[in-house]
Amino acid sequence: MKKVNFTDAFAQINEYWQPHIAGSVNDAHVKLAKFSGKFDWHHHDNEDELFLVVKGRMRMGLRDGDIDLEEGEMIIVPHGMEHCPEALDGECHVLMLEPKTTLNTGNIVNERTVAELKRI
Repeated sequence: MKKVNFTDAFAQINEYWQPHIAGSVNDAHVKLAKFSGKFDWHHHDNEDELFLVVKGRMRMGLRDGDIDLEEGEMIIVPHGMEHCPEALDGECHVLMLEPKTTLNTGNIVNERTVAELKRI
């Protein structure tokens, strides 16, 4: 067992939209990522995703209306729902809880797809 200090962990992340594994819980990974700007619209056929804003603000783009999140707020995106995360006001630090099978770009594969995640 080890503790994770969010300030130290996020300081190790140098690229945006590059999730890093901070720990594992059963069949899920606890991931940390820095967001900047807007990501790509996508969905996950089988995986729900939890997004918790640790620092900054983010918008979860949804086809039926966006939801803005402040520090300390979270949202769960159910599988199959198309979504588009976006950092507001510059940089945003986000904790994600997702099944280990979750690909960051979901149903699309492009230059932002990260198949091999680094551990913090």
